[in-house]
Amino acid sequence: MIRTRLTSLLGLKLPIIQGGLAYLARAELAAAVSNAGGLGQITATTLDGPAELEREISRARSLTEKPFAVNFALGHRPIDDLLATALHAKVPIISLTGGNPAPYADRIIAAGAKLMVLVAGVRAAKKAESVGASVVIGVGVEGGGHLGRDDIGTMVLARRLIDAVGVPVVASGGIGDGRQLAAALALGAEGVEMGTRFVATQECVAHARYKEALLNHDIHETRVIERSLGRPGRVLPSPHVDAILEREAASASVGELLPYISGQRNFDAAVEGRIEDGFAWAGQVIGLIHDIPRVADLMHRLEQEAKSAYAVLGSAFDAAADEP
Repeated sequence: MIRTRLTSLLGLKLPIIQGGLAYLARAELAAAVSNAGGLGQITATTLDGPAELEREISRARSLTEKPFAVNFALGHRPIDDLLATALHAKVPIISLTGGNPAPYADRIIAAGAKLMVLVAGVRAAKKAESVGASVVIGVGVEGGGHLGRDDIGTMVLARRLIDAVGVPVVASGGIGDGRQLAAALALGAEGVEMGTRFVATQECVAHARYKEALLNHDIHETRVIERSLGRPGRVLPSPHVDAILEREAASASVGELLPYISGQRNFDAAVEGRIEDGFAWAGQVIGLIHDIPRVADLMHRLEQEAKSAYAVLGSAFDAAADEP
C-alpha cells in the first residue's frame, strides 16, 4: 500500500487512477485496475447510450468489489441521460473532463458520489474546487488526448495546483512508471492518473496495432492536432494526422476539419486498428513503454518502482547528513 489523502478518500490501496480513454475504458480494464488497488474508470460519452452504460457498470461490478468511477468527457454530446444512469446505479465516483463542471456538480454531490475534475490550469482548478470537487486532476502538455492551451508541463502544473487548492491534486500527463509516481508524491500530489500506459495492457480493448504503435514510436514522434480549434490533443503520427495538420496550417474552418477529427476517426484507429485512416491518442510517455503487461503486473511494478525510488532518495539524504 501507498497511503495518501487520495487513497483514504476513494478507498484505494495505490494512488493510481486510470484515465477515461475514449472508446477504450471498458469494464474489464476498469475492474482490473481497481482489483489491483487503483481506481479504474469506465468511459461514458463514447458508448451508444444509457443502456450500454448500465451494462458496463453491471459488468464491472461482476468483476470487482472495489470502487471504480465513470468518466464523462464534456462537450461531445449531451450527458444528462448518461449521468442519470450512473447516479441511479450509485457509482461512487464521477469524473468530468474537458469542460465546465458547474452544471453537473450539484447533482453528482447530492447523489452521494465524489466528483473528480480534470483541469489544465489554476483557474479551472479553483473553479472545480468551488463547485465541490473532491479531487482535481491536472494534465500537463506531455499527456495524450486533449490538453490545456497553455503548454504547461506536468511537473510545473502539478506544483502550481497544489499551492492553489486544498483538495487532493492528482498529476497527469506523460506518467507511466513508478519513479514518476514517486516524483509526483514528492511534489505534494496525492497520486497520478495514467492514460496511454493503460492502453498498452492486455485488458484494454485497443487494437493490437495501436498497442504495437505505442511500443514502436518514440517521444519526439507524437503530434498535436486541433490546436487551431483551441482544443489541442496529442496523438500518434499517421498519414491521416498529417492531413489534419496540413489543413490546420492552411486555416481550414471547423466544418472542413470535422470529417477528419470526428470520433469515428478515433474509433477507426484505436479500436479497428486502421491507424493510417484515423488518429489515436498518445502521450510522450510512449518513450517509456516497452511492453504490454497484465494490469496486475503493471500495478505491482509501479508500486515497487516507487518504493525503490524513495529508498534511493532516502539514501541520498542519509549520505549527505554523514558528510563533514
